[in-house]
Order: sequence, then C-alpha cells, then structure tokens
Amino acid sequence: MTCCTMDAEGVMALGNHSVSAEEIALASHPLADGLRQLDLSVPDVRCAVCISTIERALRKLPYVKCARVNLTARRVSCTYVERLGDVAVDPTGILSAIMGAGHRVHVFTPTSVLDQTDTQRDQLLMAVAVSGFAAANIMLLSISVWSGAEAATRDLFHWISAVIAAPALVYAGRFFFQSAWNGLKHGRTNMDVPISLAVILSYAVSLWEAVHHGEHTWFDASVSLLFFLLIGRTLDHIMREKARAAINSLARLAPRGALMIAADGSKRYTAVKDIGIGDTIFIAAGERCPIDGVVTVGTSEMDLSIVTGESTPVAVAAGAEVRSGAMNLMASLTIRATKTAENSLLAEIINLMEAAEGGRARYRRIADRAAGLYAPAVHLLALVSFLAWGFAGGDWKHAMLVAVAVLIITCPCALGLAVPVVQIVAAGNLFRRGIVIKDGSALERLAEVDAVAFDKTGTLTFGRPRLLEVMDAGPEETAIAAGLAAHSRHPLSQALLRSAGSNARRFDSVVEFAGAGLWVDTADGLYRLGKMEFACSNPTREKKASGSLSEVVLSRNGIILSRFYFEDTLRPGAARAIRELGRAGLQTMILSGDRQAVVEATARALHVDRSIAELNPKQKVEECGRLSEAGSKVMMVGDGINDAPALAAAHVSMAPATASDVGRQAADIVFLGEGLDAVPAALLVARRTAALIRQNFALAIGYNVLAVPVAIAGYATPLIAAVAMSTSSLIVVTNALRLNGWKRPRK
Repeated sequence: MTCCTMDAEGVMALGNHSVSAEEIALASHPLADGLRQLDLSVPDVRCAVCISTIERALRKLPYVKCARVNLTARRVSCTYVERLGDVAVDPTGILSAIMGAGHRVHVFTPTSVLDQTDTQRDQLLMAVAVSGFAAANIMLLSISVWSGAEAATRDLFHWISAVIAAPALVYAGRFFFQSAWNGLKHGRTNMDVPISLAVILSYAVSLWEAVHHGEHTWFDASVSLLFFLLIGRTLDHIMREKARAAINSLARLAPRGALMIAADGSKRYTAVKDIGIGDTIFIAAGERCPIDGVVTVGTSEMDLSIVTGESTPVAVAAGAEVRSGAMNLMASLTIRATKTAENSLLAEIINLMEAAEGGRARYRRIADRAAGLYAPAVHLLALVSFLAWGFAGGDWKHAMLVAVAVLIITCPCALGLAVPVVQIVAAGNLFRRGIVIKDGSALERLAEVDAVAFDKTGTLTFGRPRLLEVMDAGPEETAIAAGLAAHSRHPLSQALLRSAGSNARRFDSVVEFAGAGLWVDTADGLYRLGKMEFACSNPTREKKASGSLSEVVLSRNGIILSRFYFEDTLRPGAARAIRELGRAGLQTMILSGDRQAVVEATARALHVDRSIAELNPKQKVEECGRLSEAGSKVMMVGDGINDAPALAAAHVSMAPATASDVGRQAADIVFLGEGLDAVPAALLVARRTAALIRQNFALAIGYNVLAVPVAIAGYATPLIAAVAMSTSSLIVVTNALRLNGWKRPRK
C-alpha cells in the first residue's frame, strides 16, 4: 500500500513506500515520440553538489533521456521513454534513484503554491536572529576574558558561553547538519560537510578547554561562523525568490477559472485546467483572459502589458487572437479556446523562466565540477595540516585548531555561488525588460556572438502588412485567395484574409509549404497562392513602379490569375537596434525568403551590413552554417515556422512572443514587447553577465590562493576564518547584484 501525505506546498509527499506507476503516469504529461515528462519536487536541494548528484543518478537509468534540477524552484524535470523495446517502463525507478541519492522527493502537482508564506525564508531569518543574538552575547563574555578575567571568573564565563552556544548551534546549525548527515549516510560529501565538521570540532575543542580550565575557548567562533553562513544563505534564498517575483506575479494574476458557455447557451464556472481546445468562454469587462483563444463575439480593447510590456490597449474584434493574462477593458467578449491552459503563452513564459536558471552552461559546469571535487580536497588538506602541526610541534590542540580553521576558510561557498547567483540576477533583470531566457547557457552563448541575422517579415518589420494594390483580381479570385490564406498564419496571408472580410471560399485540404505558399487541389484545378516561383509553371518578373512591395500570386494549374501587393512597416526601434548592434561591434544582416527588391529596400532603410533574399528554410540553415565555418558566432532573430530550423542551427537565437509556436520553441530567448530594442539590450546584459561571472571566479580563486596558506600556517583562528569565508561569499553575491544597478550606456 502506498503511503502519501499532502504537505504545505500542495504536493503529494511520499511515505515509506514509492508511489505506483499509475500515479506517476497521471502526474506526468506526454511529449512527442513516446516520451513523457515528470516534474518532481526535491525540497532538500541546497547546492551544486546536490544538483549533480541527482542528475547523475537519474542519467544512469536507461530510460531517462534528460534530467535537470532547478535549484530555485527545487524541482526536477525528468524526460523518460514509455517503452524500452517491447517492454513498458516502470517510472517508479526515477523516484527510487533520487531517494537513493539521499534526497526526499515529492510528486509535484500543479496546485497553487503562491498563497503560501515563504516558510524557508522565515526559518532562515529566525536562525540568523538566534545565531546573531548568541554570537553577540558570547562575544561580550569573550571580551571580558580577553580583558583579564582569570580563574573562577574566566571559567564561569566559558561555561556560560558553552550553555548559550549549545542550543544556538543545534537550532541555527540544523540546516547544515541535516544536509551533511544526509550526504554522509549515502556515501557522499557536499559543501555542508566541512562546515558541520568545523562547527562541531571548534565547539568540542572549546568544551574540552572549559572542562580543563583552559585560558581560551572558541565558542564565539562556532556561533559566528553559523551567523555569517546563514546571512549568506538567507541572501541567496531571498535573491532567488526576488528573481522569481515577476513570474510569481504573472501566475497570481492568471485567472483560476472562467465562465464556459455550453452548447445550449447556459454558463457555468469552470476551472482553467478543465477548459479544452474549442470550448467557448465568456469574459466580462475587467476580467483577464484565462487561455489563448480567438474572439468569436464582441468588440473591446485588451491591456496586454502583463504579457508584452506594452501599455497601449489593443482593439480586438471577431477573429482577433487574444493571449492568456490579457485584461479585457471595455466590453464583454466571447472567445473560442485554441490552447489549453498548460500550453498557453503565459504558462510557456513561466516555464521558460523556471528553465533559465537550470542551464548547464560551460561556466556552470566548471563551477559545479570544481565544487564537487572541493569538499574531499578540503578534508584532505585539513587532515594533512592537523597531522603536520601535531607531529611537528607536538601541540595537538593547536593542530586541531589549525585544521578547524582550514575547514572553515576553504569552504567552497563562494565558488559554488560564482555562476548561478549571476545567472539568477541576469534572468530577473532581463525579464523586467520583457526578455525571457529559456536556458542559462543561452546567456553565455549570447555574450560570444559577433554577428546578428534577422528575418524580415514579422521580425524587422511589424509583421502586419496591409494590402496596397491588386492586379486582375475580381470577387471570385479574391474569395479563392482568401480561402487559401485562411489556412496560414503568415503575415501576408492574414493581411489578405483581413482585406477580403467575409468574402472567402471554404477549402478543406489546403497544404502549406513553409517559406513558399499554399495549394489546394479542387475540381476546378490546382490553386496555388504564394511566391511567383511557387505558384507559376513559368515564373516571370514584371517591373513595378515600387519594387519594394511584397508580392503574392494566385495561380490555377500554374497560370497566373491575380497578384496582390502588400506594404509592411518597420518594427518600433528597428533602426535604433541596428545602430546599437553596429556600435557594439557586431555585423548585421538580413536572411529572408522575401523578394530581392523588398529585402534590399529594408536593408537600405535600416543600414544593415548585408542582405540575402529569396532563401528557403534550408538555405537559411546553410547560410548560418557557412558563417559558423568562417568563424562567426551568429545570433538568429526570427519569428515564423520557416525560421525555426535556422533558429535551432544558430549559435544562439531569439524570437518575439508573437512568433509561431514552433519559432518560440526553437528560440533560446523570447522577447515580449513589440520593439526590437530587446535585441541589443539582451546582448549588453549577456556581456555584462559574462564579465561578472569571470570576476566572481577571480574573486573566489583569489580568496583561496590568499587565505589557504594563511590558515595552514596557523595565523588564522577559527573566528577569523569564519569572518573571511563568509565575507568571500558575501562579496560574490554583492558583485552579482551590481547587475541590477547597471544601466545601458547611452550613446
């Protein structure tokens, strides 16, 4: 029988028995190609060593394809195959592997955790208060001893210090002691092991001195060490929560349910998770949209600031797309759901933000590997110091104090914080600018780019062209073209559909070719709508007065019926973004599937360095490959289905939130606003982030180079070692927080 409880975070806690495979199947959700994703909560994860231990244990399982631990959310995202050959996989082994690595694990359920108080922060703050109060009082007693208290008075002060320190160490040190014991009993070490050893040994030596009427004790060092360490851990926790604050605000504002209109016209309140694709939802004025959908009835204005950062309301009417989280301002609307809540744009943004911190970037891997090797090295160094001082000087008490100082001063906390703390601050900084990072490694790759390639339609341009001119198109041809265009999300197709209004012919089996056009086989013949080369058997290019207009051709059986010419407008901030990229030393280019004249006109207007037109998706990928072979690190910025292969092939990629689902999934970075100033902003933050990471590495390594010899030489007491070690961690955190105060240079 499975023993389960519900904890305060709304997750199902495992008892002494693992949950059944059926329960895990219900908790996971299917992906493509026979894969499933399972989200688990691991509340005891504390550091980089914990992360690598869990990920390594899961990757040993033959059916696990990917495992990633998010330290901020304390969550494991695990992708596994449903079958190995003809044998169905039992996913309970995933939970067993995590528990075998020494960590409690819960099956995460998507219930709201946002209304819960931050209990861990409160516990950390209480521990800081207790250890600080104890340290201050012990320090006062120590000052009296240092000032000349002798004999019985000195012994009394030592015993009072011991009595104050004992409960303070038990209460405030439990965060470190539990983690250290949990690791040791499973045959591994972590960063909390040397800390716990140092605290226990320094207290034990001090207690020995008090029993034997010694002149000096180090109770103050034991408690002060915990006090400084807890300050660092509390700051780290608060900073992580602050980085997630914007995401939590989004989740809080998302509606929990909506009024669903049944087939008979009746309305009933339905939880968001129960709204399916095709369901009809009623949204009153002043309510937020719970899911992505299309307006079917009503006219209103929507406030999209929560999603895109744009403060100007947008008018919507029948046929307009609406996004989850948008506020309905003016009048009631009826919308048809096009996505479930878990696949909505708002949910996607939240998931992307949660994934940002877990990226295994090169710097992060170096820091994790170093921190993993560091704990055993520290223990060995402390043991060697203890033996060397003991045999050389014969004073084993002094040798013990030197070993304790070495354990304290060499704690790898600063090295463990060097990378993740900067990535967390950077992800939060960018989100406040309307930019979402999908992976921490994307920031690192973004800092390396030296060329930026833009798609044109929907990226450099607004993506909402208007029909400017029509040739040889009567009502029938317009209706046919609009009927084909209704099956595509391409901006030109949508513009053609808007201009035709309700005059559109219905087709059932339209096929879209990415980057080329659409076709449908009917009794009247084979209709094609798209580029000249796609639509016509013998394409010809006639000169037009304005060659910069985008052309769409309608043909039947390869013979031109009509031509439609469109004008597009540049995205806000496009010219300024190109200038800033040029000033930053980057080459700019356009890789577009549009006609040569249109692309060249856009390139001239924006002063782009290079432009290549009439590229299909494969050719865009090949161009990115050629640039890479030439030594360039290219960032691709695009929005459409035809851009997805190039987005995936580039060194790093970026897409607007208005991009197609495929485009957003292929991109490493998503920007929420309409302006292209997000591109240089992300680049400059990424470069600043890389500089801060390198500085943190230098600070952490430099600290150890200076401090370790001092401790080994016996010049650092446990108290001095505690102050030095904690100061190094605080310096690393403070250096990372400089990113929040950094402003983009004005040129």
